[in-house]
Amino acid sequence: MSAAETNRKKERSNRLVAGVCLAFFVGMVGMAYAAVPLYSMFCQITGYGGTTQRVEQYSDRVLDRKITVRFDANVSAGLPWNFQPVQREITMKIGETAQAHYTATNVFQVPTAGRATFNVTPGTAGSYFNKVECFCFTDTTLKPGETIDMPVVFYVDPDIVDLPELKDITTITLSYTFFPIETEKPVAAAPGEGKTDTTNTDENLGG
Repeated sequence: MSAAETNRKKERSNRLVAGVCLAFFVGMVGMAYAAVPLYSMFCQITGYGGTTQRVEQYSDRVLDRKITVRFDANVSAGLPWNFQPVQREITMKIGETAQAHYTATNVFQVPTAGRATFNVTPGTAGSYFNKVECFCFTDTTLKPGETIDMPVVFYVDPDIVDLPELKDITTITLSYTFFPIETEKPVAAAPGEGKTDTTNTDENLGG
């Protein structure tokens, strides 16, 4: 085999290796971007990590057994909100639909926006804590000084008593944490745009 043929084979081999490495890198970047939404979807479906369930119908079965749901509120650094539950806890029957309220106030001088994450404790109860309505399903923007009421409608699935580690549960804590999100910023005006020319030239004065 001539030296020229050997060099061509090496070049093809190098290009193949480079292509494989590039494909691997792109794939890893894609997986990194997809990891967060996929993990979030997994948690919402399975209740993993104390993630509550979203449902569109109410429970059709109520047990003659009560459970206490406690409410916790947190705000991440960077979001100037006063966020807290109206009631610290509610005692209800398992399977009974209840409504709780949180309030949020923007204490900053400009509009700010937040997004809530949520979970329950103990974490294994997440699969049985069903939310029918919740402010956490959408992002929230508050004007300066604005206070809003934030209801959540929920029930505890009666099947929770069939799980050995939860059959004697008496208390569940529902916790929310608001994080800041960026709002769309206004487009900056071009220099001189929107300004009135007050220069008095000879043409303007008719001279």
